[in-house]
Amino acid sequence: MTRIVMKFGGTSVANLDRIRAAAAFVRREVDAGHSVAVAVSAMAGETNRLIGLCDEAGPPAPALDARFVEQDAVVSSGEQVTSGLLALVMQQLGYRARSWQGWQIPLKTDERHGSARIADLDSTALGEAIDSGEIAVVAGFQGVAPDGRIATFGRGGTDTSAAALAAALKAERCDIYTDVDGVYTTDPRLTKQARRIDKISYEEMLEMASVGAKVLQTRSVELAMAWKVPLRVLSSFDPPDAPGPGTLICDEDDIVEQNIVTAVTPDFNEATVTVLAVPDEPGRAAAIFTRLADIGVNIDMIVQSASREPGFANISFTTKEDDLDRAVEALNAVKDKIGYNALQSDRNVAKISVIGLGMKSHAGVASTMFQTLADKGINIQNIFTSEIKISVLINSDAAEYAVRALHEAYGLDKAR
Repeated sequence: MTRIVMKFGGTSVANLDRIRAAAAFVRREVDAGHSVAVAVSAMAGETNRLIGLCDEAGPPAPALDARFVEQDAVVSSGEQVTSGLLALVMQQLGYRARSWQGWQIPLKTDERHGSARIADLDSTALGEAIDSGEIAVVAGFQGVAPDGRIATFGRGGTDTSAAALAAALKAERCDIYTDVDGVYTTDPRLTKQARRIDKISYEEMLEMASVGAKVLQTRSVELAMAWKVPLRVLSSFDPPDAPGPGTLICDEDDIVEQNIVTAVTPDFNEATVTVLAVPDEPGRAAAIFTRLADIGVNIDMIVQSASREPGFANISFTTKEDDLDRAVEALNAVKDKIGYNALQSDRNVAKISVIGLGMKSHAGVASTMFQTLADKGINIQNIFTSEIKISVLINSDAAEYAVRALHEAYGLDKAR
């Protein structure tokens, strides 16, 4: 009997009708003879509602860290409700089912409440349960920290729960059900020419997730890639008896024909910070980025350039717009220690990335990108590259236009 893991996101379990629809997908897999574990998110909007209540309650004094411990206790309740409801629906359909919380598996995490990482997952009891014919409905997004308290994984964390369960259970695959029918060549809301991708490599999906694609959480793809667990992205809004093919995320060796460019991915949640006139000497850049790391602010593009003043440099970096205020506040607090002159910040930016395995062996991808943007009169503020990705930072007002132009320039609007 093969094991599979199914994951249903917030829109797929938004109310009881949607939970019953999800149950129909689970029923199909069980009737096909699979041992099934299901990871569920909170109902759509529930996590935001619970975080709002925590914000109204206010941070405890004197330790801000204590807030995240208690906030985890609050926000994790959304997934616990959904897991119990889906288990009840499956029981009403005549199946053996029960809900599982993270501590019951147990799924152990590190101590970082609110953004915890998985440290260990003992799947023995869960595996025995599903192999006996029971449907295990797992509350996603959460585990148990070393202090014995619930710890959550951050936004999209149920994807991570599902991938971890699939790896630990040695599942044949992990099916991610959401409100879209697969991974697309770009955001379909930006152009009608966006096409669903049949197969995409772990590496490409990881790059897409890291630069703003919201289909999957980055850590879930990392786990799937490390353990070679095939992921399928499917729509829970398709008929259960006639589901669409979705998108398979797999090893690059399983993809017969690799595209030069697979996707154009925009990220509108970007901001820039420029630290002006930093003394050009060892240790100053380290002081800047150590301070940001200490408060959990992630940094992406970094550029150092000469200042107008001899012996000084300007250091620019990008971070998520959500983290901009914290970053500026943290650097202002250590201005005298670092010795810089001033800070500048800009929220009116977006990052556009082109991604594809074929970039490893084909020349001209960068020139096509830069020439296309130049022809459209779009100025590039910053550039960052990896083996299979080129990202540029541009004014956010031109971002949608840039996406459509690049999507066409690389031929992604043509059926293949």
